[in-house]
Amino acid sequence: MSRALFAAVAVLPLMLAAGSAVAQTHGGHGAHAAPARPPQARPTPAPKPKPRAAAPQPRRATPPAPVATDPHAGHDMSGMQAAPAPAAAADPHAGHDMSAMQMAPAQAPAADSHAGHNMGAVPAAAADPHAGHDMSGMQAAAAQAPAADPHAGHDMSAMTGGAPNIPTSVDAVGGRMVETPPPAAARAAPAHAADLLFDPAVMAASRKQLLVENGDIRSTAVLIDSIESSFGDGEKGYSWNAQGWTGGDINRFWWKTEGEGDFGGKLHEAEVQALYSRAIAPFWDVQAGVRQDFRPDGDDTTYLTVGVQGVAPYWFEMNAAAFLSTEGDLTARAEVEYDQRITQKWIVQPAIEVAMSASDIPELEIGSGLTSVTAGLRLRYEIRKEFAPYVGVEWSRSLGDTADYARARDEDAEDVRLIVGIKAWF
Repeated sequence: MSRALFAAVAVLPLMLAAGSAVAQTHGGHGAHAAPARPPQARPTPAPKPKPRAAAPQPRRATPPAPVATDPHAGHDMSGMQAAPAPAAAADPHAGHDMSAMQMAPAQAPAADSHAGHNMGAVPAAAADPHAGHDMSGMQAAAAQAPAADPHAGHDMSAMTGGAPNIPTSVDAVGGRMVETPPPAAARAAPAHAADLLFDPAVMAASRKQLLVENGDIRSTAVLIDSIESSFGDGEKGYSWNAQGWTGGDINRFWWKTEGEGDFGGKLHEAEVQALYSRAIAPFWDVQAGVRQDFRPDGDDTTYLTVGVQGVAPYWFEMNAAAFLSTEGDLTARAEVEYDQRITQKWIVQPAIEVAMSASDIPELEIGSGLTSVTAGLRLRYEIRKEFAPYVGVEWSRSLGDTADYARARDEDAEDVRLIVGIKAWF
């Protein structure tokens, strides 16, 4: 009896301590509902649909969460089954319900760079930091902005590879090529390097022959500008105008002749010029020599002649000369003509000639100033380049005192004539 009582008294404190410990364990977890966990041997079930609707919910003000040791205490973790995050996920928002963030304005400032963006459509392994952002404004600005030069601000002179600095026309005023004088050593040797290898006398004869064959070619030409008949006021007349040369490209001997008369009558006048011509520019020659006029009454006159002849821009053929007679009378004459091609065969040639005198010349019935003007228009057909007949019209008028002399001879100061002629050269 005493042994049984002693055993009961010994076990009683142990039973009281065990009951108190069990009561404390169940009391601590009374506020939490422990979720049912599947057995470890069962496979992972298929993802369950979210219990919440897909439509965004209005934001509700919630009191600040109490400080707890568990960071996920009080959160609904059922949404984590749809998109499980990898174990090493670096996204701090993984597993959170971001649907309430869709209503936040895009321009609202936030400390979080992803605040206000719907992160549900972004995969967990996305590496683009701008995913979900509106980048259209940046593309337009990038298209308009000029591409930056990767070498801007760098000294690239060392990359030229030591190329020589050759002066060009850009370095000169007026755009002309820079001409540097030859080095002093270039004049130390003979003028012709071939003289160092061959007999200088033989080389001099060779250079002279080369100049004759290639650089000083002698040529001769005859140009018949016009041989024509004229008809007007019941009178028929004739005239000619021809010239030619012989010589080289620079120095030539020129001759010119012209005159007019009446059919069945006497020669009015004729002139012949003998000139030395020298080229002073491309298409331009300076000429000097003598002119001799012949008249039926025997009043012949000799002139000293100086003039210029050439082709002006746009292919205007010009001829101007001044004449000083042995009597001291100074006269001048200038003419311009132009060939306007209609076809390869048909050519229209307008021409104009003016004559002037520095003083009155009564014996020649010429007044001072502008004495006469002659203008003509000829249409020719080139049967060959060297031979072309033509027809045309010519108008002439005497001016000033020269017109008075014409009226004194019972002649008109103005005249219009039909002309027919031939132009040739050989």
